[in-house]
Amino acid sequence: MDWSPHITVASILERNQQFLFVEERINDVLVLNQPAGHWEQGETLLEASIRETLEETAWHYQPSHLTGVYQWLHPGTKETFLRFCFTGELRKHEAQRELDEDIEQAVWLSYEQLTARHTQHRSPLVLQCINDYLKGQRFDLSLLQTEQKPD
Repeated sequence: MDWSPHITVASILERNQQFLFVEERINDVLVLNQPAGHWEQGETLLEASIRETLEETAWHYQPSHLTGVYQWLHPGTKETFLRFCFTGELRKHEAQRELDEDIEQAVWLSYEQLTARHTQHRSPLVLQCINDYLKGQRFDLSLLQTEQKPD
């Protein structure tokens, strides 16, 4: 049996006590998630997080910390996901930038608004990552050892 987990990245970005999320369509159902996506070949985890955030929200950001690494087994598909969640500083917004195809819109939500929409969370990791962030969980990025790319 060929098994390989889905390795994903996500970002938690806060402004004025609100968090940046995306509303996306998965199998015709509107779900709520952090800006997140798959790690692609040839990029570092940080580069993947920056890229996914820009593609899904039109926001540039600079990662400053790892907030956690999460393992999740999808109950329906039995697929395993390994999520690296980052936080950092917002840089600039490209308001006219077109978002990824499945993204309906980027939204800013308070914690209360997020929890009120719990039935729309793409996975339990959405709230778990926010809760860890709010507890002050931050790990130095030096925790991630990245092999230098050849010139």
